[in-house]
Amino acid sequence: MTNLEVEIAGLRFRNPVLTAAGPTSRDGMTLLNAAAGGAGGLVAKTVSIRPADVPKPNMAAIEEGRTGSRRGILNAELWSEIPLEQWLEREYAIALSSTLPLIASLGYTPAEVSEIAPKIEAAGVHALEFSTHYVGGHAEIAKALRDAVDIPIFAKLSPKVDVAAVAKEVAPYVDGIVAINSFGPCLRIDIETGKPVLGSEEGLGWMSGASIRPIAMKCVADIARAVNLPVIAVGGVTHGTDAIEFMMAGASAVEVCTASILEGQTVYGRIAKEMDTWLDEHGYDSVLDIKGKALKHLREPVELKGIPTVDHAKCTRCGLCPKSCVYDAITVDKKENLFVINEEKCQRCGMCISVCPYHALSIDA
Repeated sequence: MTNLEVEIAGLRFRNPVLTAAGPTSRDGMTLLNAAAGGAGGLVAKTVSIRPADVPKPNMAAIEEGRTGSRRGILNAELWSEIPLEQWLEREYAIALSSTLPLIASLGYTPAEVSEIAPKIEAAGVHALEFSTHYVGGHAEIAKALRDAVDIPIFAKLSPKVDVAAVAKEVAPYVDGIVAINSFGPCLRIDIETGKPVLGSEEGLGWMSGASIRPIAMKCVADIARAVNLPVIAVGGVTHGTDAIEFMMAGASAVEVCTASILEGQTVYGRIAKEMDTWLDEHGYDSVLDIKGKALKHLREPVELKGIPTVDHAKCTRCGLCPKSCVYDAITVDKKENLFVINEEKCQRCGMCISVCPYHALSIDA
């Protein structure tokens, strides 16, 4: 079994899979359930001066074609609908009973966070995460929080800002960066009614889930190379391998929201277990051994040489690779029941390698 423990800003997490601020961290019992479901640490839903008036409906799944597989969601969620006083008197205490590190999320203006942060700190939470959610003022909010509290502070950044530049701006005041927030605004229409699927103004929502993971990956790598601060990745973590990829891009931990909406509270433990299995199979003793492993390769040009080779012991003849080959370079040897790659037709695009779920295709770089 691989050691999955991580330490971030003095907080020790039993594994690097945390909740994220959102519907599945909406109150104390939901957070307690996440702990029981295997989360390594807890991040509570964002609170502010007053409760949010959330539009209804406010969430809709993004489905992929006729298969119905979920690639993410659109949401018009806001901050917590629960009054701050209830969080201070009840919800944080319930979450703290899990004994896991608890990070409270708060927003939004410097004046607002200055007023409520000391109260939240007094409630016993272990750290604060602040979100501007596209309203800007990152450095001003970070400074206001630093002046107001002594516990660790994490800044959650939008994918629509220069994340490296903003990370440098807030670095003097914070103990870590969280990246990224949901992406938007976006729109979906119900073709049966012709109406938007969300009840927000103009039906607009924010996209989260697997669809935004490559955006989040780029942001995490950019931040990890820009500042000497821990980065907590959030954006489309659905499987253990997603978390592995984020950590190779420089993350110290990950947060999960959309996958927990679609799957339930046990998703955190499943992702952590998948991480453990992958690390063990690849000979790693600790999850820390892979942190930042990919960063040194990002500025190196990659040239693929030769054509992909097929490991027929791993190949299940599922047929995904010939379907994905736009150059018709992959055919079936019917006599041997094996996939054959035509060297003259193959353009070394790499698509067949990326779609193979069994890692039966490889290429020398």
